[in-house]
Amino acid sequence: MTPAQRLEIAVDIAREAGQMIIEARQGQAFGHRYKHGHELVTDTDVEVDTRISERLQEYFADEARLSEELAPDREALSTPQALWVVDPIDGTVNFAHGLHHVAVSIGWASEGRTRLGVVHAPFLGETFTALDGQGAWCNGEPIRASRTGSLTHCLVGTGFPYRRDSRPPLMRRLTAVLGHCQDVRRNGSAALDLCDVACGRLDAYYESVSPWDCAAGWLIAREAGARTGHLYPAPAGIPEDLYGENLLVTAPEVHVALGDLLRRADAGEVDL
Repeated sequence: MTPAQRLEIAVDIAREAGQMIIEARQGQAFGHRYKHGHELVTDTDVEVDTRISERLQEYFADEARLSEELAPDREALSTPQALWVVDPIDGTVNFAHGLHHVAVSIGWASEGRTRLGVVHAPFLGETFTALDGQGAWCNGEPIRASRTGSLTHCLVGTGFPYRRDSRPPLMRRLTAVLGHCQDVRRNGSAALDLCDVACGRLDAYYESVSPWDCAAGWLIAREAGARTGHLYPAPAGIPEDLYGENLLVTAPEVHVALGDLLRRADAGEVDL
């Protein structure tokens, strides 16, 4: 099966999942609980993940899957074979609170490199797609990343972990960015933040997330001309494309400057 055929199937699955999300929101009948005591998960997360898994099984029964609710074992990241990386609802808190920044994220990787990505935002009516080496699109139209060349004019997206005790060190980064860039946005969906960089709505994005949050959006941003990387190297054995810690995805000309700023903030070297 060609990558384009795989992408067509993935888009169809993502849109079906998106319709499930819309109907669940309309019915307001979903229950919820907290994983690990602090991370919200709804019944709809599990139901959508289950449906995506069933659809992938129909077409790709022999290929591994890494998904947030049903198959979260990150040891799958080291497999050289084909791997589907799925977030059934990226932006669960937004979904539960009636906000629109919610997405289905489906990526497919082989030999450690993401080959296709779909991020479908059902409440926004947008479907972002990309194929490795072939470009990126929103609703079928080509998209391009920002060409901003100065930190001063950068609109930067980021997010924060669920654990409150993990947030204080990140405040140094936030303060540094607010002091040197135009402004910050925190929209609550890493997949959509990456797509916003891909189409130039954001000039940069940094955060630490899980692989299922970023696998598809990372490819979409890269194929749209953004520079993708990390503030610090990925551990041995984990492909860079599937490593979610300390992401840095930006307009090409500000990547080095923003990375330097954030690392200096981590070291306490930025004049705040």
